[in-house]
Amino acid sequence: MSNSNQPRSCRLALEDGTVFAGHPFGLCSDGASAGGEVVFNTAMCGYQEAITDPSYTGQILTMTAPEMGNYGVADEDVESAAAAVRGFVVREAIEEPSNHRAASGLSAWLAKSGVIGITGIDTRALVRILRIKGALRGVLFVGDSKTDAELVAMAKALPSMAGQNLAGCVSPASGSSWREGLGEWTLRGQPRAGRTFKVVALDCGAKHNIYRNLAERGCDIEVVPHDLSAAEIRARRPDGLFISNGPGDPAAVERTIATLREIAGEVPTFGICLGHQLLALALGAKTWKLKFGHRGANQPVRNLLTGRVEITSQNHGFCVDEESLRAVGGEPTHVHLNDGTLAGFRHTAKPIFSVQYHPEASPGPHDSAYLFDCFVTMMQTRRPITAADMEAAQRALAAV
Repeated sequence: MSNSNQPRSCRLALEDGTVFAGHPFGLCSDGASAGGEVVFNTAMCGYQEAITDPSYTGQILTMTAPEMGNYGVADEDVESAAAAVRGFVVREAIEEPSNHRAASGLSAWLAKSGVIGITGIDTRALVRILRIKGALRGVLFVGDSKTDAELVAMAKALPSMAGQNLAGCVSPASGSSWREGLGEWTLRGQPRAGRTFKVVALDCGAKHNIYRNLAERGCDIEVVPHDLSAAEIRARRPDGLFISNGPGDPAAVERTIATLREIAGEVPTFGICLGHQLLALALGAKTWKLKFGHRGANQPVRNLLTGRVEITSQNHGFCVDEESLRAVGGEPTHVHLNDGTLAGFRHTAKPIFSVQYHPEASPGPHDSAYLFDCFVTMMQTRRPITAADMEAAQRALAAV
Protein backbone atom coordinates (compact mmCIF):
# COMPACT_ATOMS: atom_id res chain seq x y z
CA MET A 1 0.00 0.00 0.00
CA SER A 2 1.31 3.44 -0.89
CA ASN A 3 2.76 5.19 2.17
CA SER A 4 1.39 8.60 1.07
CA ASN A 5 -2.18 7.30 1.38
CA GLN A 6 -1.72 5.95 4.90
CA PRO A 7 -2.22 8.56 7.66
CA ARG A 8 -1.60 6.35 10.70
CA SER A 9 1.70 5.09 12.03
CA CYS A 10 2.76 1.55 12.86
CA ARG A 11 5.80 0.27 14.75
CA LEU A 12 7.57 -3.04 15.15
CA ALA A 13 9.38 -3.29 18.49
CA LEU A 14 11.85 -6.09 19.19
CA GLU A 15 12.89 -7.48 22.56
CA ASP A 16 16.48 -6.24 22.00
CA GLY A 17 15.21 -2.63 22.06
CA THR A 18 15.14 -2.03 18.29
CA VAL A 19 12.04 -0.21 17.03
CA PHE A 20 11.10 0.15 13.35
CA ALA A 21 8.59 2.83 12.35
CA GLY A 22 6.45 2.41 9.25
CA HIS A 23 2.86 2.49 8.07
CA PRO A 24 0.06 0.01 8.74
CA PHE A 25 -1.82 -2.00 6.16
CA GLY A 26 -4.25 -4.81 6.63
CA LEU A 27 -5.81 -4.30 10.08
CA CYS A 28 -5.23 -0.59 10.75
CA SER A 29 -7.35 0.14 13.83
CA ASP A 30 -5.71 2.62 16.19
CA GLY A 31 -4.35 0.78 19.21
CA ALA A 32 -4.35 -2.63 17.49
CA SER A 33 -1.41 -4.81 18.48
CA ALA A 34 0.01 -8.25 17.82
CA GLY A 35 2.96 -10.06 19.37
CA GLY A 36 4.99 -13.11 18.48
CA GLU A 37 8.33 -14.49 17.38
CA VAL A 38 9.68 -12.41 14.47
CA VAL A 39 11.00 -14.59 11.63
CA PHE A 40 11.86 -14.10 7.96
CA ASN A 41 11.09 -15.92 4.72
CA THR A 42 13.34 -15.67 1.65
CA ALA A 43 10.73 -16.61 -0.98
CA MET A 44 10.02 -14.05 -3.70
CA CYS A 45 6.34 -14.98 -3.97
CA GLY A 46 3.79 -17.22 -2.27
CA TYR A 47 2.86 -14.73 0.45
CA GLN A 48 -0.74 -15.94 0.57
CA GLU A 49 0.28 -19.57 1.09
CA ALA A 50 2.77 -18.50 3.76
CA ILE A 51 0.28 -16.31 5.63
CA THR A 52 -2.19 -19.23 5.81
CA ASP A 53 0.43 -21.86 6.72
CA PRO A 54 -0.46 -23.03 10.26
CA SER A 55 3.27 -23.56 10.92
CA TYR A 56 3.52 -19.75 11.30
CA THR A 57 1.12 -19.73 14.26
CA GLY A 58 2.49 -17.45 16.99
CA GLN A 59 4.88 -15.65 14.64
CA ILE A 60 5.28 -12.30 12.90
CA LEU A 61 6.41 -13.01 9.35
CA THR A 62 8.91 -10.81 7.50
CA MET A 63 9.38 -11.22 3.73
CA THR A 64 12.88 -10.47 2.42
CA ALA A 65 11.70 -9.74 -1.15
CA PRO A 66 11.01 -5.97 -1.34
CA GLU A 67 7.50 -5.94 -2.85
CA MET A 68 4.52 -7.97 -1.71
CA GLY A 69 0.94 -7.90 -2.96
CA ASN A 70 1.77 -7.58 -6.67
CA TYR A 71 -0.61 -10.33 -7.72
CA GLY A 72 -3.22 -9.83 -5.00
CA VAL A 73 -5.11 -12.68 -3.34
CA ALA A 74 -6.89 -15.61 -4.99
CA ASP A 75 -9.48 -17.57 -3.02
CA GLU A 76 -8.10 -20.96 -4.09
CA ASP A 77 -4.52 -20.25 -2.95
CA VAL A 78 -5.03 -20.50 0.80
CA GLU A 79 -3.37 -23.38 2.66
CA SER A 80 -5.74 -23.46 5.64
CA ALA A 81 -9.09 -22.06 6.72
CA ALA A 82 -7.66 -18.80 8.11
CA ALA A 83 -4.58 -16.62 8.33
CA ALA A 84 -2.04 -18.10 10.75
CA VAL A 85 0.53 -15.33 11.19
CA ARG A 86 0.28 -12.80 14.03
CA GLY A 87 1.61 -10.03 11.78
CA PHE A 88 3.11 -9.40 8.35
CA VAL A 89 6.20 -7.24 7.64
CA VAL A 90 7.20 -5.97 4.18
CA ARG A 91 9.33 -3.28 2.60
CA GLU A 92 6.57 -2.18 0.22
CA ALA A 93 2.97 -3.37 0.09
CA ILE A 94 1.41 -2.98 -3.36
CA GLU A 95 -2.00 -1.31 -3.31
CA GLU A 96 -3.29 -2.30 -6.75
CA PRO A 97 -2.67 -5.95 -7.72
CA SER A 98 -2.19 -6.99 -11.33
CA ASN A 99 -3.46 -10.53 -11.88
CA HIS A 100 -6.61 -11.86 -13.53
CA ARG A 101 -6.98 -14.42 -10.70
CA ALA A 102 -7.02 -11.84 -7.91
CA ALA A 103 -10.24 -11.64 -5.92
CA SER A 104 -8.95 -8.79 -3.73
CA GLY A 105 -5.84 -6.88 -2.75
CA LEU A 106 -3.46 -8.06 -0.04
CA SER A 107 -4.28 -5.25 2.39
CA ALA A 108 -8.05 -5.77 2.22
CA TRP A 109 -7.62 -9.52 2.69
CA LEU A 110 -5.33 -9.06 5.71
CA ALA A 111 -7.82 -6.62 7.24
CA LYS A 112 -10.63 -9.14 6.78
CA SER A 113 -8.38 -11.79 8.36
CA GLY A 114 -7.56 -9.56 11.34
CA VAL A 115 -3.83 -9.40 10.59
CA ILE A 116 -1.75 -6.26 11.15
CA GLY A 117 0.77 -5.50 8.41
CA ILE A 118 3.58 -2.97 8.47
CA THR A 119 5.12 -1.48 5.34
CA GLY A 120 7.80 1.11 4.68
CA ILE A 121 10.51 -0.26 6.98
CA ASP A 122 14.04 -1.39 6.13
CA THR A 123 13.49 -5.16 6.02
CA ARG A 124 17.17 -5.72 5.14
CA ALA A 125 18.19 -4.17 8.45
CA LEU A 126 15.55 -6.22 10.29
CA VAL A 127 16.67 -9.49 8.71
CA ARG A 128 20.30 -8.69 9.48
CA ILE A 129 19.39 -8.33 13.17
CA LEU A 130 17.53 -11.65 13.11
CA ARG A 131 20.41 -13.44 11.42
CA ILE A 132 22.94 -12.10 13.92
CA LYS A 133 20.89 -12.38 17.11
CA GLY A 134 18.45 -15.10 16.10
CA ALA A 135 14.65 -15.00 15.98
CA LEU A 136 13.39 -12.40 18.47
CA ARG A 137 10.10 -11.71 20.17
CA GLY A 138 8.38 -8.61 18.80
CA VAL A 139 5.24 -6.50 18.91
CA LEU A 140 3.39 -4.71 16.12
CA PHE A 141 1.41 -1.66 17.24
CA VAL A 142 -0.81 0.72 15.26
CA GLY A 143 -0.92 4.34 16.42
CA ASP A 144 0.97 6.56 18.85
CA SER A 145 -0.70 5.86 22.19
CA LYS A 146 2.25 3.81 23.49
CA THR A 147 5.90 4.76 23.75
CA ASP A 148 8.73 2.81 22.19
CA ALA A 149 9.83 1.72 25.66
CA GLU A 150 6.36 0.34 26.42
CA LEU A 151 6.34 -1.65 23.19
CA VAL A 152 9.79 -3.12 23.87
CA ALA A 153 8.58 -4.13 27.35
CA MET A 154 5.56 -5.83 25.76
CA ALA A 155 7.89 -7.77 23.47
CA LYS A 156 10.06 -8.90 26.37
CA ALA A 157 6.99 -10.15 28.22
CA LEU A 158 5.95 -12.52 25.43
CA PRO A 159 6.58 -16.25 25.95
CA SER A 160 9.48 -17.87 24.13
CA MET A 161 8.65 -20.22 21.27
CA ALA A 162 10.72 -22.88 23.01
CA GLY A 163 8.44 -25.00 25.16
CA GLN A 164 5.20 -23.97 23.44
CA ASN A 165 2.78 -26.69 22.29
CA LEU A 166 0.93 -24.87 19.50
CA ALA A 167 -0.17 -27.96 17.57
CA GLY A 168 -3.25 -28.18 19.77
CA CYS A 169 -4.22 -24.63 18.75
CA VAL A 170 -4.46 -25.51 15.05
CA SER A 171 -5.31 -29.22 15.04
CA PRO A 172 -8.96 -30.03 14.20
CA ALA A 173 -11.28 -30.89 17.07
CA SER A 174 -12.80 -33.82 15.16
CA GLY A 175 -12.09 -36.02 12.18
CA SER A 176 -12.96 -35.44 8.53
CA SER A 177 -12.29 -36.89 5.10
CA TRP A 178 -10.19 -35.34 2.33
CA ARG A 179 -10.82 -36.20 -1.32
CA GLU A 180 -9.64 -33.17 -3.34
CA GLY A 181 -6.65 -33.76 -5.62
CA LEU A 182 -4.34 -31.32 -7.37
CA GLY A 183 -6.79 -30.53 -10.17
CA GLU A 184 -5.34 -28.27 -12.86
CA TRP A 185 -1.98 -28.23 -11.05
CA THR A 186 -1.43 -31.96 -11.53
CA LEU A 187 2.08 -32.73 -12.75
CA ARG A 188 1.49 -34.27 -16.16
CA GLY A 189 2.41 -37.94 -16.09
CA GLN A 190 2.43 -38.15 -12.28
CA PRO A 191 1.63 -41.81 -11.48
CA ARG A 192 -1.46 -42.62 -9.46
CA ALA A 193 -1.56 -45.62 -7.17
CA GLY A 194 -3.08 -48.79 -8.61
CA ARG A 195 -5.40 -49.08 -5.61
CA THR A 196 -6.84 -46.85 -2.93
CA PHE A 197 -4.77 -46.62 0.23
CA LYS A 198 -6.40 -45.58 3.47
CA VAL A 199 -4.24 -42.99 5.22
CA VAL A 200 -4.84 -41.69 8.71
CA ALA A 201 -3.39 -38.17 8.93
CA LEU A 202 -2.51 -36.77 12.34
CA ASP A 203 -3.19 -33.09 11.64
CA CYS A 204 -0.83 -30.87 13.65
CA GLY A 205 -1.52 -27.90 11.36
CA ALA A 206 -1.40 -29.38 7.87
CA LYS A 207 -1.32 -27.43 4.62
CA HIS A 208 -4.06 -28.27 2.15
CA ASN A 209 -1.68 -29.07 -0.69
CA ILE A 210 -0.11 -31.90 1.31
CA TYR A 211 -3.47 -33.64 1.37
CA ARG A 212 -4.04 -32.84 -2.31
CA ASN A 213 -0.77 -34.57 -3.19
CA LEU A 214 -1.74 -37.66 -1.20
CA ALA A 215 -5.21 -37.75 -2.75
CA GLU A 216 -3.69 -37.38 -6.22
CA ARG A 217 -1.82 -40.62 -5.63
CA GLY A 218 -4.89 -42.64 -4.81
CA CYS A 219 -4.99 -42.11 -1.05
CA ASP A 220 -8.27 -42.04 0.86
CA ILE A 221 -7.37 -39.61 3.67
CA GLU A 222 -8.97 -39.50 7.08
CA VAL A 223 -7.85 -36.31 8.84
CA VAL A 224 -7.85 -36.72 12.63
CA PRO A 225 -6.81 -34.62 15.66
CA HIS A 226 -3.11 -34.65 16.42
CA ASP A 227 -3.63 -36.29 19.83
CA LEU A 228 -5.63 -39.31 18.65
CA SER A 229 -4.53 -42.41 20.58
CA ALA A 230 -2.75 -45.40 19.10
CA ALA A 231 -5.78 -47.59 19.87
CA GLU A 232 -8.06 -45.25 17.94
CA ILE A 233 -5.67 -45.26 14.98
CA ARG A 234 -5.52 -49.07 15.00
CA ALA A 235 -9.31 -49.21 15.05
CA ARG A 236 -9.36 -47.40 11.70
CA ARG A 237 -7.11 -50.09 10.12
CA PRO A 238 -5.10 -47.71 7.92
CA ASP A 239 -2.65 -48.69 5.20
CA GLY A 240 -0.47 -45.76 6.21
CA LEU A 241 0.00 -43.14 8.90
CA PHE A 242 0.89 -39.54 8.07
CA ILE A 243 2.02 -36.84 10.52
CA SER A 244 1.74 -33.27 9.26
CA ASN A 245 3.62 -30.03 9.60
CA GLY A 246 2.65 -27.63 12.36
CA PRO A 247 3.81 -24.84 14.71
CA GLY A 248 5.68 -24.60 17.99
CA ASP A 249 8.24 -26.66 19.87
CA PRO A 250 8.02 -30.34 18.89
CA ALA A 251 9.24 -31.54 22.29
CA ALA A 252 6.16 -29.96 23.88
CA VAL A 253 3.68 -32.03 21.81
CA GLU A 254 3.87 -34.85 24.32
CA ARG A 255 0.62 -36.70 23.57
CA THR A 256 1.44 -37.08 19.87
CA ILE A 257 4.95 -38.23 20.71
CA ALA A 258 3.53 -40.86 23.07
CA THR A 259 1.13 -42.09 20.36
CA LEU A 260 3.91 -42.34 17.78
CA ARG A 261 6.19 -44.11 20.24
CA GLU A 262 3.57 -46.85 20.39
CA ILE A 263 2.42 -47.11 16.78
CA ALA A 264 4.92 -45.54 14.34
CA GLY A 265 6.16 -48.21 11.96
CA GLU A 266 3.39 -50.64 12.91
CA VAL A 267 1.96 -49.37 9.63
CA PRO A 268 4.02 -47.45 7.03
CA THR A 269 4.57 -43.99 8.48
CA PHE A 270 5.53 -40.70 6.79
CA GLY A 271 6.14 -37.33 8.47
CA ILE A 272 6.65 -33.80 7.17
CA CYS A 273 8.27 -30.91 9.08
CA LEU A 274 6.82 -31.01 12.63
CA GLY A 275 5.80 -34.60 11.85
CA HIS A 276 9.46 -35.35 11.07
CA GLN A 277 10.53 -33.94 14.42
CA LEU A 278 7.79 -35.78 16.34
CA LEU A 279 8.76 -39.10 14.76
CA ALA A 280 12.39 -38.57 15.72
CA LEU A 281 11.41 -37.72 19.31
CA ALA A 282 9.16 -40.77 19.48
CA LEU A 283 12.09 -42.98 18.49
CA GLY A 284 14.18 -41.44 21.27
CA ALA A 285 16.15 -38.76 19.41
CA LYS A 286 16.45 -35.12 20.47
CA THR A 287 15.51 -31.80 18.85
CA TRP A 288 17.03 -28.33 19.21
CA LYS A 289 16.06 -24.78 18.27
CA LEU A 290 17.77 -23.23 15.25
CA LYS A 291 19.11 -19.71 15.53
CA PHE A 292 16.77 -18.21 12.93
CA GLY A 293 15.30 -21.25 11.22
CA HIS A 294 14.87 -22.23 7.58
CA ARG A 295 12.01 -20.42 5.84
CA GLY A 296 11.73 -19.95 2.11
CA ALA A 297 11.14 -21.65 -1.24
CA ASN A 298 14.80 -21.82 -2.25
CA GLN A 299 16.48 -24.07 0.33
CA PRO A 300 19.05 -26.57 -1.07
CA VAL A 301 18.91 -30.17 0.18
CA ARG A 302 20.98 -33.21 -0.86
CA ASN A 303 19.40 -36.65 -0.94
CA LEU A 304 22.16 -38.78 0.57
CA LEU A 305 20.70 -41.99 -0.86
CA THR A 306 20.59 -40.84 -4.49
CA GLY A 307 23.10 -37.99 -4.57
CA ARG A 308 20.58 -35.63 -6.16
CA VAL A 309 20.14 -32.04 -4.98
CA GLU A 310 16.63 -30.66 -4.44
CA ILE A 311 15.59 -27.02 -4.14
CA THR A 312 12.97 -27.13 -1.43
CA SER A 313 10.31 -25.14 0.39
CA GLN A 314 10.92 -24.98 4.15
CA ASN A 315 9.37 -23.44 7.25
CA HIS A 316 10.72 -24.54 10.60
CA GLY A 317 12.61 -23.25 13.62
CA PHE A 318 13.61 -26.56 15.24
CA CYS A 319 15.84 -29.39 14.03
CA VAL A 320 16.51 -33.07 14.83
CA ASP A 321 19.88 -33.87 16.41
CA GLU A 322 21.60 -36.27 14.00
CA GLU A 323 23.82 -38.09 16.49
CA SER A 324 20.91 -38.92 18.80
CA LEU A 325 18.86 -40.09 15.80
CA ARG A 326 21.55 -42.51 14.64
CA ALA A 327 21.72 -43.93 18.17
CA VAL A 328 18.07 -45.04 18.01
CA GLY A 329 18.14 -46.65 14.56
CA GLY A 330 17.48 -43.65 12.34
CA GLU A 331 19.52 -43.17 9.16
CA PRO A 332 19.90 -39.67 7.66
CA THR A 333 18.56 -39.50 4.12
CA HIS A 334 18.69 -35.75 3.44
CA VAL A 335 20.94 -32.90 4.56
CA HIS A 336 20.46 -29.12 4.30
CA LEU A 337 23.35 -27.81 2.21
CA ASN A 338 23.42 -24.32 3.77
CA ASP A 339 24.32 -25.46 7.28
CA GLY A 340 24.62 -29.26 7.22
CA THR A 341 21.60 -29.88 9.46
CA LEU A 342 19.49 -33.02 9.16
CA ALA A 343 16.68 -32.66 6.61
CA GLY A 344 15.30 -36.21 6.44
CA PHE A 345 15.68 -39.73 7.79
CA ARG A 346 14.46 -43.31 7.48
CA HIS A 347 14.36 -46.08 10.04
CA THR A 348 16.63 -48.98 9.21
CA ALA A 349 14.24 -51.69 10.42
CA LYS A 350 10.74 -50.17 10.31
CA PRO A 351 8.69 -48.57 7.48
CA ILE A 352 9.22 -45.02 8.77
CA PHE A 353 10.62 -42.03 6.90
CA SER A 354 10.26 -38.27 7.09
CA VAL A 355 11.62 -34.97 5.85
CA GLN A 356 12.09 -31.60 7.52
CA TYR A 357 10.84 -29.62 4.54
CA HIS A 358 7.63 -29.22 2.47
CA PRO A 359 7.50 -31.49 -0.61
CA GLU A 360 3.98 -30.27 -1.47
CA ALA A 361 5.60 -27.06 -2.77
CA SER A 362 2.98 -24.49 -1.79
CA PRO A 363 4.69 -22.24 -2.49
CA GLY A 364 7.87 -23.56 -4.01
CA PRO A 365 9.55 -25.92 -6.48
CA HIS A 366 8.32 -29.46 -7.21
CA ASP A 367 11.72 -31.17 -6.85
CA SER A 368 10.59 -33.15 -3.81
CA ALA A 369 7.16 -34.33 -4.99
CA TYR A 370 8.65 -37.81 -5.43
CA LEU A 371 8.47 -38.28 -1.65
CA PHE A 372 4.70 -38.77 -1.83
CA ASP A 373 5.32 -41.56 -4.34
CA CYS A 374 7.82 -43.08 -1.91
CA PHE A 375 5.10 -43.15 0.75
CA VAL A 376 2.80 -45.00 -1.66
CA THR A 377 5.60 -47.46 -2.42
CA MET A 378 6.08 -48.05 1.29
CA MET A 379 2.36 -48.74 1.73
CA GLN A 380 2.48 -51.16 -1.20
CA THR A 381 5.51 -53.08 0.09
CA ARG A 382 5.10 -52.51 3.88
CA ARG A 383 8.87 -52.41 4.30
CA PRO A 384 11.41 -49.64 4.98
CA ILE A 385 11.97 -47.26 2.08
CA THR A 386 15.17 -47.96 0.13
CA ALA A 387 17.63 -45.97 -1.93
CA ALA A 388 16.33 -47.79 -5.03
CA ASP A 389 12.78 -46.69 -4.20
CA MET A 390 13.85 -43.05 -3.93
CA GLU A 391 15.95 -43.24 -7.09
CA ALA A 392 13.04 -44.72 -9.06
CA ALA A 393 10.65 -42.07 -7.77
CA GLN A 394 13.07 -39.25 -8.57
CA ARG A 395 13.66 -40.58 -12.09
CA ALA A 396 9.92 -40.84 -12.70
CA LEU A 397 9.44 -37.23 -11.58
CA ALA A 398 12.36 -36.02 -13.72
CA ALA A 399 10.81 -37.69 -16.75
CA VAL A 400 7.56 -35.75 -16.41
